[in-house]
Amino acid sequence: MSGHSKWSTIRRKKEKVDAKRGRIFTRLIKEITVAAREGGGDPESNPRLRTAIANAKTDNMPQDNIERAIKKGTGELPGTRYEEAHFEAYGPGGVAVLIEVLTDNKNRTTAELRHILTKYDGSMGETGSVTWIFHQKGLIHVEKDDIDEDRLLEISLDGGAEDVSLQGDIYEIIIDPSSFESVKDLLKKEEFRIMKAEVTKAPQSTVKINERKKAEKILDLMEALEEQEDVQNIYSNFDIPDEILEGIT
Repeated sequence: MSGHSKWSTIRRKKEKVDAKRGRIFTRLIKEITVAAREGGGDPESNPRLRTAIANAKTDNMPQDNIERAIKKGTGELPGTRYEEAHFEAYGPGGVAVLIEVLTDNKNRTTAELRHILTKYDGSMGETGSVTWIFHQKGLIHVEKDDIDEDRLLEISLDGGAEDVSLQGDIYEIIIDPSSFESVKDLLKKEEFRIMKAEVTKAPQSTVKINERKKAEKILDLMEALEEQEDVQNIYSNFDIPDEILEGIT
């Protein structure tokens, strides 16, 4: 998963600060609202909504907030109508960057993202220039503390997981999207603590970054994009060696 795994680990640390500012809740509310609008307000028949609700509960979002977001999506309550869009871009060193947004003003968002990319030596790409690099994968994070590692491996791999690896203080489980729900259900049944479960995008090829200054610039770009209020997800194919990454973060 390279670029995704590296950024995912950094992002988890950063989210502890973001939570205090409500950044995570804002992102989750938007996702719940759009999921309900697109697929209906019943999570049992709407996998996207079901996953969004699960992630919201993992991040301790109050049930009232979740219910209001669903009602805004189904039209039971008034709310902002968000448009889904993605932007293809390049960062320092030629790394690919795929940016997913939910916005009520695409022109404003486009201008702001272009400004951020330019500031950090990046640029917008043409349509189709980046999306082909990424393919969908299920991703589940399980807390490392006090678990039976052998049992985790057995359940995950038997359920259809492609890979299980330890990333710092979490186990990262990579799954084909078709097996995502079944693996997640098996882990929940065994009462493993799931920290995050989502269908994400992983790069098929990576760009290794061995220069510290370039690595710093890439991470600064990723953080700046994360701070843009309409950004929901960012995927990249950078691969920064641990020895360089540790010196930065």
